[in-house]
Amino acid sequence: MRCRLIAVAIAAGLGLASFSSIAAPQATNSGDVALLRAQLADLQAKVDALEQRTDAQSDINVSTGQAVEKATNLTSASDKKLAALEKAVNNTKLSGKMYFDFTNIDQKNSDTGKTDASGIGLDVKRFYLGVDHKFSDIWSASLTTDFNYASSDGQTSVFVKKAYAQGKFSDAAVLRIGSTDMPWIPFAEKFYGFRYVENTLTDRLKYGNSADWGLHMGGDLAGKTVSYAVSVVNGRGYKNPGRSKGVDVEARVGFVPFDNMVVAVGGYSGHRGQETENINATNTASRGDLMVAYASDAFRVGAEYFTAKNWNNVLNPISDKADGYSLWASVAVADGVNLFARYDNAKLSKDLDKGNKDVYYNAGVEFQVTKGFKLAGVWKHENAKKTVTAPVPLHVQSVKTNEIGVFGELSF
Repeated sequence: MRCRLIAVAIAAGLGLASFSSIAAPQATNSGDVALLRAQLADLQAKVDALEQRTDAQSDINVSTGQAVEKATNLTSASDKKLAALEKAVNNTKLSGKMYFDFTNIDQKNSDTGKTDASGIGLDVKRFYLGVDHKFSDIWSASLTTDFNYASSDGQTSVFVKKAYAQGKFSDAAVLRIGSTDMPWIPFAEKFYGFRYVENTLTDRLKYGNSADWGLHMGGDLAGKTVSYAVSVVNGRGYKNPGRSKGVDVEARVGFVPFDNMVVAVGGYSGHRGQETENINATNTASRGDLMVAYASDAFRVGAEYFTAKNWNNVLNPISDKADGYSLWASVAVADGVNLFARYDNAKLSKDLDKGNKDVYYNAGVEFQVTKGFKLAGVWKHENAKKTVTAPVPLHVQSVKTNEIGVFGELSF
């Protein structure tokens, strides 16, 4: 509008000047007046056109500003979404671990001869897939699925091994709610170091669970020279989260006198989930554990001992006991090459069946193929004895198993 007024003023000034100069000598001339009017009209049209262009440019500027603002808002929202996605990815970890073997088994029963467990086959004994997510510096969650295939029975199973919420309040107080590691077996596995070759003593003989459903508390004390773990669980193991009339308790305390060395004691007490509202337990299952071990990159050496009472007699009014020990050692002979051996001896029914014994040993060489991938050539022997009445009168039956082949662990 200001531009229009200025232009009109200028035009008027120019027009009047022209009109004065003509009118002075010639007075009023109608032709000149008409010409002046035409010039004013033409000038007015140009002013109007200029005003329209100015208004149009103003609208364009407004639209452009709005578009820029909208684009800025979209970019800001997109950046927030990307930041949230990046945070979620950074706080979530995927992991996996696989135990497999390709071996030949020769198993003979002293009464019936060679069994159907004999032969060559591939086993994927465990394949764990894990997802861990961190919500904050205190709270996190974890899920681990478990897959296994055994050529001896031709069955494939998939189930949940671990599923828990964790609250890490300090190094001395870590709470887990759900299914997670029990205090003893995973702790012993860490120092043994060859879980992919064979389960540790109590796990192999089924005198304990590696994981169970319940409440779990653990942590490190006194500058990590002392560790502890306590679990209050259902008692049936991670494969069966069913309810029972009461809960079982397992605990462990470990002492580290110096680096890589540990002395640990543990215990278990409960009804193993077998007592329900309609079934009363006549005995309480209990187990005591002791381990002394040293584990470094150069070598490992250790001993584990357990004693159990009524482990398999919770519903049986007759009492029974069992105990056993395991010795193991390994040594690095070259970069990525380890020699190892182990010996187990257990009496599985000291009161009811004194002939029920188990002797197991293995030996092998391990190769670190690459990071996260290990292979081992292994020979195993087991002699399991128990007293039977058939097919002949009361006698001790022996089942001897020899296995030789390649065992492997793949982890990421």
